[in-house]
Amino acid sequence: MVGWEVGRMDTTRSSPVGTDGAEPDLQQHFDATIARDQRIEPRDWMPEGYRKTLIRQIAQHAHSEIIGMQPEGEWITRAPSLFVDGAAICNQVPLCRSSYGPYARAMVRICKEESFHQRQGYELLMTMMRGTQKQREMVQDAVNRWWWPSLMMFGPPDDASPNSAQSMAWKIKRHSNDELRRRFVDMTVPQAEKLGVTLPDPELRWNEELGHHDFGTPDWDELMRVIKGDGPCNDQRMERRRTAHEEGSWVREAATAHAAKQAARERKGAVA
Repeated sequence: MVGWEVGRMDTTRSSPVGTDGAEPDLQQHFDATIARDQRIEPRDWMPEGYRKTLIRQIAQHAHSEIIGMQPEGEWITRAPSLFVDGAAICNQVPLCRSSYGPYARAMVRICKEESFHQRQGYELLMTMMRGTQKQREMVQDAVNRWWWPSLMMFGPPDDASPNSAQSMAWKIKRHSNDELRRRFVDMTVPQAEKLGVTLPDPELRWNEELGHHDFGTPDWDELMRVIKGDGPCNDQRMERRRTAHEEGSWVREAATAHAAKQAARERKGAVA
């Protein structure tokens, strides 16, 4: 539903015409709508930059929803859902108040599902931590491997994020990457303590003055390498995509042939 509505975003349709018959300034109307904390809907006029930002961000979420069909799907049973889904919740709950109406409404439904995943993950980890020594070691090993990637899920630091400030100005997102990352750490530390696992960060400690946890810096060079296609599954992913494209060639050929026949019949009917 969200993808369909994004596809119909209208960047040319004007806002309602004023009582004097003069068309109001579109940019001014858009800015006023954002300032009033109201929603932009698919048929409303919007700046091209706003539209492109929405498509980029929603496409990222759409990709995450189909990741199970990619090589990373094999990692699902090896990742502690408490962290992966917990990071998703921290990222996505504020988007329920996004300035783009369809996106915000869709995120309400998605967050309900993600909340279930997080609770289920916590219960599974708690069960394992009450099990054998081997099971407890498996949980700690997963925490050691996934803690830093979980922090990277919030994106690069604010001073290196080219889109974050504008997205917040447009109220597409409500909090910066660093703010969301800190919320996640504050939320996860007591859960980890309850589980009895150790978070692999020697710099992690409570900051009484700030009322938040201090924590170490993720390896941003590693994040950028992954983003640029140098991740551990990139070659597998690209090979799978190429194979799918080749194996689906008959579908494209059949659709093209059908369209050609349909066009020929329409031309013939027009002549008759």
